[in-house]
Amino acid sequence: MKKLLEAVCGLLSGAALFAIMALTFFDVGGRKLLDQSIPGSLELTELLMVVVIFGALPLVSLRGEHVLFDSLDSVLPASVRRAQVAVVHLLIAAATLALGYLMFKTGQQFAINGDTTAQLKIDKSPFIYGMGFLCAVTGLVHLGFIISPATDAAEDDAEITGAAL
Repeated sequence: MKKLLEAVCGLLSGAALFAIMALTFFDVGGRKLLDQSIPGSLELTELLMVVVIFGALPLVSLRGEHVLFDSLDSVLPASVRRAQVAVVHLLIAAATLALGYLMFKTGQQFAINGDTTAQLKIDKSPFIYGMGFLCAVTGLVHLGFIISPATDAAEDDAEITGAAL
């Protein structure tokens, strides 16, 4: 399951990032060479950024590559650090699952209202639904860390400190 999540989210984020790069290249090239930019390129870039950011969110959590405050870890006993890690994962899971739910509700409202982007008239609701889904996946990743913590001492230490193996 972990490999599938890494492949899907990595491909999603990578493809969106590549699309932003290509769009920017052709937009700037068109502006400089032909005095004509791509219509709606800003809107497309914004939507693609949503895909990049939220597509990478589960990967960041899965790999423990998030921002970490660990200045007290050297003075805390291992049992306290383990409890701290569990509480932090629980709080992050609750926050991202709640955010996913709120985004899903917002996506429903956008779909009902027929909200679209200003220039290209692209429906916003699928992007909001996607954001909600990926937030929920991130929450499930953090719940997974609570349910099945690392068993190896090296993995335990890496999880506690947030270091990548």
